[in-house]
Amino acid sequence: MKVIKRDGRAVDFDKQKIAIAIGKANEEVSKKERANKEDIKEITEYIESLGKKRMLVEDIQDIIEQKLMELNKYDLAKKYIVYRYTRALVRKQNTTDESILGLIRNENKELEEENSNKNTCLASTQRDYIAGEVSRDLTRRLLLPEKITKADQEGVLHFHDADYFIQPIFNCCLINIEDMLDNGTVMNGKMIESPKSFQVACTVTTQIIAAVASNQYGGQSVDMIHLGKYVRKSYNKFKEKLEEKYKGKVSDDVIEEMVQDRLKAEVSAGVQTIQYQINTLMTTNGQSPFVTLFLHLDPNDEYIKENAMIIEEILTQRYQGIKNEKGVYVTPAFPKLIYVLDECNNLTGGEYDYLTRLAVKCSAKRMYPDYISAKKMKENYEGNIFSPMGCRSFLSPWKDENGNYKFEGRFNQGVVSINLPQVGIVADGDEEKFWKELDERLELCKEALMCRHYALLGTKSDISPIHWQYGAIARLEKGETIDKLLKGGYSTLSLGYIGVYETTKLVKGVSHTTKEGHDFAIKLMKKLRDTTKKWKEETGLGFALYGTPAESLCYKFARIDKERFGTIEDVTDKGYYTNSYHVDVREKIDAFEKLKFESEFQNLSTGGAISYIEVPNMSNNLEALESVVKFIYDNIQYAEFNTKSDYCHECGFDGEIIINDNNEWECPNCGNKNHSKLTVVRRTCGYLGENFWNVGKTKEIKARVTHL
Repeated sequence: MKVIKRDGRAVDFDKQKIAIAIGKANEEVSKKERANKEDIKEITEYIESLGKKRMLVEDIQDIIEQKLMELNKYDLAKKYIVYRYTRALVRKQNTTDESILGLIRNENKELEEENSNKNTCLASTQRDYIAGEVSRDLTRRLLLPEKITKADQEGVLHFHDADYFIQPIFNCCLINIEDMLDNGTVMNGKMIESPKSFQVACTVTTQIIAAVASNQYGGQSVDMIHLGKYVRKSYNKFKEKLEEKYKGKVSDDVIEEMVQDRLKAEVSAGVQTIQYQINTLMTTNGQSPFVTLFLHLDPNDEYIKENAMIIEEILTQRYQGIKNEKGVYVTPAFPKLIYVLDECNNLTGGEYDYLTRLAVKCSAKRMYPDYISAKKMKENYEGNIFSPMGCRSFLSPWKDENGNYKFEGRFNQGVVSINLPQVGIVADGDEEKFWKELDERLELCKEALMCRHYALLGTKSDISPIHWQYGAIARLEKGETIDKLLKGGYSTLSLGYIGVYETTKLVKGVSHTTKEGHDFAIKLMKKLRDTTKKWKEETGLGFALYGTPAESLCYKFARIDKERFGTIEDVTDKGYYTNSYHVDVREKIDAFEKLKFESEFQNLSTGGAISYIEVPNMSNNLEALESVVKFIYDNIQYAEFNTKSDYCHECGFDGEIIINDNNEWECPNCGNKNHSKLTVVRRTCGYLGENFWNVGKTKEIKARVTHL
């Protein structure tokens, strides 16, 4: 049996600790009131006889008190309660020693695996994690109501980002980059004026990104459409200088050609600045900025041609990749790219279809960009097109005092996610009980989200001038509170959810892809959506339903439930729960059916939703991917490809792994033959692995993946 400590750690059950604790209390009472060895043995055997795989330490202590009372050891029980209270006071002084020392010694595996973008060996990252451990500890012991802390430990819900909760900072945002570039900003007390060229605009943008990332804990998004005007400024500057020097000496066509050459070079250099700055800067939280670039061609934009140049260069450079320390081109983790499919580039003969084909080529090799359908998004968000925040959550439509929609310069206050399958497990097939239990747990989620809101109330703009005073979010006065931006739906509070598929299996006995399961799942989604609407009406705050892509949470909830409730077929036996509304990977469904099916759930999960299909390396079959992209435009708001190919984990090589003369797999770049560090994909056997969605009918598209 595992005992869950108050700090969330799981340790082996040790009955000797019970004997020690009762022994301490024994010393405080008369001999006739003491518990003897047989009494203690009876108590420990009773706890063991419960047959639980996982128990909270508080529950064990409750049982000890109860058993002492049953043994008529009332004075002893009282002393044990006092002993327990005294120990609690000691714990309140400090419970972080071991976790912090384990981090410094590189022995804290939980933190090491928590965030793949943070290297726990680095001093800067360790400093952030140390602060995070202190925050997590204080959050559990002092800042959150005990019932919420307990619910988090039991897997009822997940209180996201407790490692930052002690500070009055928020989750993620859409930077108002237009305001900051057009009107200037201030960083580190220094005025940054509006750029006069594209190259400078790119440099300033990366400086803003780094400053913003250092003062919040979630992702950020930048709409690149606002940089088009700076390409025009560079064009005008080059043309003016060249005409001044060569007018009348060479033809206008030659001057224009020279201008275009310089402009292309500047666009290339500017985009390279963004890509390399983002990947080489280290923010104060010990990682590269978690940033998304939103690539949107608005047919009504006067700078659409300039923006097409920017997007083309971004995709070209992403396709090439960035060299790692061994000189091999690899896919950078950031910036994430989102490409918008609109009337002018949806592969039906539009002027900018060439960009979409480049995007598809890039997706085949580098996984990015993701795709948003302008057509479907307008249907869901009152005719608007805007980027999700860095964490893929979406803002609800909001209008300013002039009746204009506003998305940039808004943010998310925080996230709490509910474990839906656990509700189904507790209901044990009783649907009426399921809905009652769900209501109770949703109220707990609301209380946890309100803790997020209350923690930010009263925060002064001085806490992060780049956000609150100099344009990233607002331009408040020094000393002014941010309260007005927390209310009225300007910012959001997100209710995340995990495991619609497993919940449907538990309550209805079938997948949500069946007719009966689908009807239940839609009813469940509407219940969650309507609940967030009710909360918004009750509080005046911007609650939203968020289909979080929190992969680690899918494993956490499944692990806790397996330990608490045992192995349940097709639920806890897999080791994970499905993300939000997603179809389980073992379902027999092709890519088009999957996207069409999940689109109905995206329409209900307007606070955040993404669907994905996993495919092998499609570099030699781009037509198949293009057909999926066309389908995305007409059928679903937001989707991405998870592309797999041969990969060497030693050097980052992602070409084809060869079979050498000794019939061994070998990386042709570094010679690595360590099979644990090679992933091999082959597209010739006609086998469709369970982790892949079939995106076509030909054998070349199918794949077998072997992690050797």
